[in-house]
This record gives sequence, structure tokens and C-alpha cells, in this order.
Amino acid sequence: MAEFTPIETQEQFDAMVKDRLARAEKAAAEKYSDYDAVKKQNADLATQIAQLNEQLKKQAETIDGNKAVVDDLTAKVHGYETASVKTKIALELGLPYQMADRLTGTDEESIRKDAESMVALIGMNKPKVPLGNPEPDAGGDPKEAAWKKFAASLSKDQT
Repeated sequence: MAEFTPIETQEQFDAMVKDRLARAEKAAAEKYSDYDAVKKQNADLATQIAQLNEQLKKQAETIDGNKAVVDDLTAKVHGYETASVKTKIALELGLPYQMADRLTGTDEESIRKDAESMVALIGMNKPKVPLGNPEPDAGGDPKEAAWKKFAASLSKDQT
């Protein structure tokens, strides 16, 4: 076993630690040898993140614009569907075409109820069909008389 000798001067201490410091510096240099490359890569990634955030912001604005268009078109389609249902119900129940716009309701059931109540109100003012023929000289079937008049008017136009 080697004998221990105490260190008495700074030069002796430096000489003893010099080899150990050189190994530690070499290890640190190897460990952090790619520091500049990592630093450059970090700067590149920061630039890329900024560009991607800008693209994301533009795409979000585009999406918002598209959502507004879709909402507008959806509202128009709903309006057309409602108008179609109103017209269909009005014609089914015998209301004039012009009265279809006056029907109210949000769904088919409520529109139908409104149309039925309108038919009930208008139905009271309908003229009653006469029981007999109001034309005394027509004689016979009114349809046959109408066809005869029509045929006579055609023959007069050709001469």
C-alpha cells in the first residue's frame, strides 16, 4: 500500500487534481457537444410553431366563415321546407294558394291545426250549392248543354 502524503501547497493540489479535472471537462464536452445544434434546432422549431399558429388562425377564420355560410343556408332550407309544408297543407284542406303564407306554426302538426281552424272560419262563408238547375231553358243535362254550346261556337269560328 502506498503511503499517504499530505498536500501542503496549491501547486501540489493543482497537480493532483489536474488529471481529474481534465477527465471531467472531457466528459462535459462530450455530453454537451451538440449544444449549438440543439440551440439551432430549437430556434427552427420556434419559427415553425409561429408559422403553424398563423396557419391555424387563418384556417379557424375560414372555418368560422364556412360555419356562417352553412348556418345561412340551413336557415334558408328550413324556410323553404316550412313554405312547402304550408302550401301542401293549404291545398289538402282546400285553402286558396295565396292563403298558405298566412298559416302559422313551427312544425307540420301546428301548421295543420292553424289551417283547419282557418278552413272552419272560411267554411262558414261558403255559398250553398243550389238544389235545382237555376237555368230554366237548359233542359236536360247541364254538361251536355255546355258541350253543345262549345261545339256550336267552334263551328261558327271555322266558317
